[in-house]
Amino acid sequence: MAGRAPVPEGDSVFRAARRLNTALAGATVTRFELRVPQAATVDLTGDVVHDVVARGKHLLHRIGPWTLHTHLKMEGEWHVYRRGERWRAPGFRARAVIGAHAPDGTEWETVGFDLADIRVVPTTAEDELVGYLGPDPLSDAWDPAAAAQNLAADSRAVHVALQDQRNVAGFGNEYVNEILFVRGVLPTTPASETDAASLVDLGSRMIRANRDRSDRTFTGDARPGRTTWVYRREGRPCRRCGTLIRGGSLGADPTRERIVFWCPTCQR
Repeated sequence: MAGRAPVPEGDSVFRAARRLNTALAGATVTRFELRVPQAATVDLTGDVVHDVVARGKHLLHRIGPWTLHTHLKMEGEWHVYRRGERWRAPGFRARAVIGAHAPDGTEWETVGFDLADIRVVPTTAEDELVGYLGPDPLSDAWDPAAAAQNLAADSRAVHVALQDQRNVAGFGNEYVNEILFVRGVLPTTPASETDAASLVDLGSRMIRANRDRSDRTFTGDARPGRTTWVYRREGRPCRRCGTLIRGGSLGADPTRERIVFWCPTCQR
């Protein structure tokens, strides 16, 4: 993991929403640019930002009667600046720019880089974009029983089923690899044949523990190269038993395969 920026998952999206909400909630929009063809003409200047929230891996800016929906995918990020500060990423990567005047007089500029799935819809129509999501362990409405039920009903490989946002919202590939190692579950095991409740419980505890950390860790050790049990450790000794970690790929179909890592001794 050394030298790699963490891939956005539910915890990093939650932190992004919190930073944005701290700056923007209650502020009046003074600049609104969406640098994508499908939404380039939308202008919410003059509207007030109600809040910014995360739903799994999705970000929702609620502005006036509208919701700006964005997804970070693999590379996206939102930055928060005071007006006039130099951006920490090149401008050609910017897909959204929101300037705002806060009630305390602060002038903010928030910039979304390398964003995906940018859409603006009436807030009353939010469910059309995120209503399909399963329970979110970082939400106040978290329902572990429903998440476990969703997972237990899925006959696909558990590595695939845990990443399906319709089952549980927020877990990405890094989390799933680590959850399965800690629970000793082989990634190819059908989800319906696992203890779904224990997987959901562990995953929710992991993502909540990482929610407030800038550097994600699964081992309890935040030092570079020590944060994961199996993720991106193919060919290295298992931290528990010394067996070499194996790697491969799994996916719902050939176009959606993800890298998978496991210990052939600890996960059976």
